[in-house]
Order: sequence, then structure tokens, then C-alpha cells
Amino acid sequence: MSATSPIPPRPAAGPAAMRPRPAGPAGVLRLSWQQLLRDFRAGELRLLVLAVTLAVAALSAVGFFADRLNQGLARDASQLLGGDAVVSSDQPAPPDFADRARALGLRTATSASFPSMARAADAQGGATRLVAVKAVSAAWPLRGRVQVDEGPGTPAVNASGAPARGTVWVDPGLLDALGLRLGDPLLLGDAELRITRRIAMEPDRGAGFMNFAPRVMFHADDLAATGLVQPASRVGYRLAVASTGEDPSGVRAFVRWAEAETAARSLRGLRVESLASGRPEMTQTLDRAERFLNLVALLAALLAAVAVAIASRDFANRHLDDCAMLRVLGQSQRRIAAQYLLEFGLVGLFASLGGVLLGWAVHHVFVLLLAGLVDAALPSPSAWPAAFGIGVGLTLLAGFGLPPVLQLARVPPLRVMRRDVGAIRPASLLVLAAGLGGFVALLLAVSRDLRLGLIAVGGFAAAVLLFALASALAVQLLRRLVPESRAPRWLVLATRQIAARPAFAVLQVSALSVGLLALVLLVLLRTDLIGAWRQATPPDAPNRFVINLQPDQGEAFRARLGAAGVARYDWYPMIRGRLVAVNGRPVAPEQMTEDRARRLLDREFNLSHAAQMPAHNQLVGGAWTPDEADGLSVEQGLAETLGLKLGDRLRFDIAGQPVDGRVTSLRKVDWGSMRVNFFVMFPRARMDANVPVTYIAAFRAPGTVAADGRPAVTPAAAAFDNALSREFPNITNIDVSASIGQVQRVLDQVIRAVEFLFGFTLAAGLVVLFAAITATREARAREFAVMRALGASGRLLSQVQRAELLGVGALAGVLASLAAVAVGWGLARYVFEFAWTAAPWVPLAGGVAGALLALGAGWWGLRDVLRRPVVTTLRQAQG
Repeated sequence: MSATSPIPPRPAAGPAAMRPRPAGPAGVLRLSWQQLLRDFRAGELRLLVLAVTLAVAALSAVGFFADRLNQGLARDASQLLGGDAVVSSDQPAPPDFADRARALGLRTATSASFPSMARAADAQGGATRLVAVKAVSAAWPLRGRVQVDEGPGTPAVNASGAPARGTVWVDPGLLDALGLRLGDPLLLGDAELRITRRIAMEPDRGAGFMNFAPRVMFHADDLAATGLVQPASRVGYRLAVASTGEDPSGVRAFVRWAEAETAARSLRGLRVESLASGRPEMTQTLDRAERFLNLVALLAALLAAVAVAIASRDFANRHLDDCAMLRVLGQSQRRIAAQYLLEFGLVGLFASLGGVLLGWAVHHVFVLLLAGLVDAALPSPSAWPAAFGIGVGLTLLAGFGLPPVLQLARVPPLRVMRRDVGAIRPASLLVLAAGLGGFVALLLAVSRDLRLGLIAVGGFAAAVLLFALASALAVQLLRRLVPESRAPRWLVLATRQIAARPAFAVLQVSALSVGLLALVLLVLLRTDLIGAWRQATPPDAPNRFVINLQPDQGEAFRARLGAAGVARYDWYPMIRGRLVAVNGRPVAPEQMTEDRARRLLDREFNLSHAAQMPAHNQLVGGAWTPDEADGLSVEQGLAETLGLKLGDRLRFDIAGQPVDGRVTSLRKVDWGSMRVNFFVMFPRARMDANVPVTYIAAFRAPGTVAADGRPAVTPAAAAFDNALSREFPNITNIDVSASIGQVQRVLDQVIRAVEFLFGFTLAAGLVVLFAAITATREARAREFAVMRALGASGRLLSQVQRAELLGVGALAGVLASLAAVAVGWGLARYVFEFAWTAAPWVPLAGGVAGALLALGAGWWGLRDVLRRPVVTTLRQAQG
């Protein structure tokens, strides 16, 4: 070939316009399609496609699952409540409520729930046990099914309707506690009912404290015969309504009417229940699970954005010579821009569609991993998650991929002669702002939680600036830290090579740091945040709450626990008191606008006293001063509901005796911790002798933890409960083992789902690492070719490459770990509400992991650089 011959295009990815150019938009589309196929076969688009596909798959998988879950909750709320809507009250609902429901074509069912004592007949031992009684009408439940069985080893079946008159269904634990079997009589008040079935699942059990006691269920027509409901009895009444078909308009009309009537007639203690109020523990668990999944998807999308930006810039640099030749051959800038715009549009569309399909498949794994959170099958998802995923994929390419690629249209024809002109420049601030703004808006929409989105996105943005500044400073210090006269030759060459191209070094360290930031953050979340979440209900959490202990029984009871091997337990005095005045002004329920505030003032509080604040409470305001004469410590949520603040004086009526105190501290209480907690505490060791006090204890009964730490029930546990009831017949022993087991199973399911999605983010992080390492492949190839031409051995160049990768990776790992600790702390405190402190070894471990990951990615991505013939590299560099 002569010196004046044009340079032939590369066979794999040469410009499609070398052939005769078809005219019109159809010709541009055909050229774009042909160029797309060539670039993909040459491997120049695979990294882009992989990054976009991973991001869309992660986001759409979470989107499909969340969409189905929300639809399922809307549908299953009726099953969890026993109807489409429920009117809950402390007195039977006025008759016109049921009449109104029937007039709207709705079905109705009623139930009454209250605690009582059940006992076995004298012939069966005469044992007694506190139970949660539930009397249901024949139509109960309107939604969902109650499942019963006929003894151990028998299958659970769906029961139709309420128990037959004269019979009773009970929780299995009650049979063990009372020494009864199916067919035996159970004595409730004045009635004797025959036990016919065991309850396996109850759709509308609720989360009230007394519902932790064993359930006893019978027909509502048998309630009067028991004589248990008297004028002063505290009973919870529920009127459930449900539509007869699929049209929910009648239910909505009834809810509006019931709420209006309740307000107009000032019906105290009556409210219309929803899923959030009727099953708060389910709502909270699902909400926290969704936040975890959204966080992992956010990190995957952020990593994909970095990978797309790096890969697009590398793609543009590879096509500079092709576009210069197109300009020489007469191709217009508009046509070149349209060609690449269409090519990237097709790439984004195909990658997004692939990501949506992958996300559709992955979300089924979530459904399997989280089976049990919603009992029934989830409905089909809507089209919104798919449309949103495609929008994210196209936005990724438009905001981060197109800016460098569209610069190809402005490559001057002179680059054919001079390779030093027409290089890709940084995008303008306007273009960057537009791309970043659109992407950030999408991420905030994905997060579904403004605080979560702002901390994650803002933390990453601040971290990128930190990474760039720190890496630029490190490059400036390299020459001073590694003296040329005393350091090994390979180390000198590695540091000089990094310092010779500072822009590439800053880009590489920053990109590596972003990828490692997401990986380190997720590891910390997995090990620390989820660990803290588990600590809310650890395997040794108390599963027995004993109340009504008299002061003179305290010493004997604690000795009994010690003899049984129970060393750790909560032990607090309990005082019943009603709030009657704030700052000297009387308070009454009707003064409050919020329903919860009215209910709080309408009943007595459980108060307590202790010189030291409970270790499982968190002080959020004021100061806890031991033995402060008139001090009061108030739970933060109660203070917010009643409008209380530090310094307010409260007066309680305790058995007719007024007791005053000043709010000197506010506490944050985790009501789901399965520990003893109180709304109000006196920070003193002793109270006035005239104040009536009983005691409450919380402990794990012996024989209720298996070898693997999971809940288990043994005959020893039942024997221990029966012994306590015999020795202290006045106590109420409440077993919460079933509730703890359910919470722990839900946690296991959520954690498995988060760990599964972690694989997507891990893959996205590795893509970023690979893209950052290989972005400088051609520059490395030219530099190594020159050094080999000057006599450098392959072994020396291999040492130089390893030293550079290890150094860059270690620096990126340390920076990423420091940023991950800061972002993780913000998420722990403000999003997931955990107290969290990262271990001091995290930056060291991050540096080691970053060095090893960078070395691995470099070995895979740069393995052909040292093997490439020197002549080929130099000839390509000369053009």
C-alpha cells in the first residue's frame, strides 16, 4: 500500500457509509441497523447492553413485585380484616349501620372479642388459662377462610361458617396447657362447650396484645349462655361488610356514610378499620421490605449509569477515525449524528426490552422467597413497571451515553492526517445537567421514599466529588512518594504512567470507587443493618409476658425463674393511671381531633418507675435523672400524639390519688421488640407507698429454643407454664411464641429476597469495574508498545500493570469504604431507623477487596494488551 492510499476501515466495525449511501430517512435507518450489527459483533456495544439490561432488570423486577404486592394488599385487605370494610367499636354498632349495609346490597357479619379465663372440667384436672374469646355470627368470615384441623398430623381444611352451636374451636396450645383433647368439654363462664376442632389459621385475628393469648371461638348465639359479657365488660365488637360481586361502589358508599355518621353523632369508640389500622404489623413489615428492595435497585441503577458513561466514551473514542473518514467522503454532520442517534436508540430499546423480560422472570423469584407475607396468590401486574423500565433504559443512554457519541458528528476531516485533533471532549454543563436531572428524577420516583432517594442519590453525588478530588490529589503526590533513584524500576514506571495521564487516573479511580461504594454499602447493610433488624426479635427474645404479679409474690416468682434456669428477664412495676390534666388544665377525649389521641385519653395508661432508663429504650430529648423527685419520661410517639413537650406538667389519677410530674425526658420505644415498654415512666426507684402496684415480667420460657436458635416448643415448656399457674394462680401468663415465630419467618423471607437482588447489583458493580479498567486499554497498548520497542521485557510490563491495578484498586477501595460508612449511617438512622456504627476495619478490608477486584478485572479485560504485536499497535497508532 502506498503512502497516499486511504486507510482501509476495520473489518469488524467499519463505517457503514463506506458503501453507496441510500437516500432519505429509510437509508439512515438501514445504515444505523447495519452499523449496530457490526458494532455488536465486534464487541463494542456488549458492555453498554449489559449495563442497561442489568439496571432495567433490577428496577423492573422490584417494580413488578411491588405492583403485584400493592394490588394484592388492596385485595387481601378484605381477607385480613374479614370483610371489605369493618366497623370496630367498644359497644355493639347501632342497628342502622347493619341496616344501611343491607340496603346497599352488602353482606354483614358480626363478632365480639374479649379476654377471659377458660378451664378444664374437674375430671380433666381443672386447669385454667387466660384465653382470647371470639364469638362469631354464622356468616363470618365474609372474606378469607378460617382453617381448622382435627388433631396432630391431620390436614388443615377450610371451614365454612362459624362453629356449630354448643361447640368450640381452639388454638392447639390451649389443649396442651389444659391437658385436653378434642371431644372434651371446655368451661367458659356458665357454659360448657365441646371442643371439636383446632384452629390452624384465622384470617382476621388482628395484632392486639390480648390476641396473643390462645384463641377460643364459638357461635355468637352461645355468648349469652356464658354470662361473660356484663354491662361493665370491655368487649371489642366488629361489624364486617362485603359486596356480593366485584363492584366495590357499595362498600365505598357505606364507608363514607359510616364515617359521616360517626362524626355527626359523636359516636365515641367507633371507627372504620383499614389494613393499616387493622394489621399494622403486616403493613410495617411489607413497607420495610419494599424499602430494602428499592435501595438495592437504586444502587444497581446508579452503577449502570456510571458503566454506560464509561462505555459510551470508550465507544466514541473507537469510532473517531471512522467518522473522520466519513467526513472526508462527504458525509454530513447531520447524517452522522442521525445515524448514531438511531443506533443508540435501537440499543436502548432492545436492552430495555431484554431487561424488562429478565425482570419479569426475576420477580417470580421474589414471590417465591416472600411467600407467606400475603396468603393468597398475587394478581397479575399492570403494564406500568414495564413502561417505567423501558423509560429508565432509554434515559440512561440518552443522559449518559449519547453526549460523547454525538460528538462524533463534529470530528474534523483533518483527523485522517493528524490523530491529535478531534478528540472527545467533556460534555457541556447544560447537557450534563439535563441528563443528570432526568436520571435523578427517575431514581427518586423509583425509591418511592423521598428520604431514601435523597440520601442514596445525594450520597453518591457527594461521594463522586470526593473521589475525584482525592484521586487528583493522590496523582499529584505520586512523584514525591516514589523517588526514582531508590524505588524498584517496575514501581517507578507504574507511578509515572499514572501521573503522565492524570485525567485517565482520576476517571479510573472515581469509577472504581463508585462501583466499590455500592458493593461495600450493600455488604454493610447485609451484615449490620439486617443484623440490627434481627436483633429487634432475636432468637432469645421473651416469649412469655406475666402480669398481675403482686408485690409480695415478687421474691418467690423471681426465685422460681432462677430455679428453672431463666437468668435474663424484664421485671418492672406496673401502675394503672389515667391522664387527667396537662399544665393544670383538665383534658378530655372530646378535646382531641385525632382518633388515637381520643382513645388514649379514654383509657388508663400502664405506668412504671425505675431509677435507670430501660436499656432497650433510646433517649431522644431531655435528660433522664435517677431519682428525680417530680420527673417524668414520656414515649416520643405519645408526646407527639397528645402535643406534649419537655417541661409540661402532667397529672395522673392513680386509683383516685392524684400524682403530678414534669416531663424531663423523651424516649424512643420499639413496640415490636417483644420487650416490656411503657408510655410514661417515673425515673425513681420507689413510689409513694399508697400507689397500688403490680409487677410484669417478660422472659423466654425454658425449653422453647431449638439447637439452631429457632423457636421450638417442648413438653418442658408446657410443664413450666402449668407449674407457674399452680404456684401463682392469680397471674396471667401470655404466650407470644406464635407471634415471634411469624415475625422471624417474615424477616428470613425479606432478607433472602434482598440477598437475591444483591446479585444484580454485584453484577452491575463488576460491569463498572470492568468498564473502568478497560476504558484505557488502547492507551495502555500504545504505551506498552513504545516501551517494548525501547527494550522493556514482557515480565517488567506485567509487573507495571499489576502494580498500577493494585494501587488504583486499593485507593478506590479505601475511598469507597469511607463513603459507604457515611451513606450507610444516614440510611440506618433516617430510613431504616437503626442505631449503627461501622467497624473500624471496614476501610482496610475495602482497600484489600478493591485491589483484588481491580487486579481480577484488569487480568480479564487487559489480558490481550501485553500479547498484542508491537508492530500492529504502532501501525494503528500512526494511522
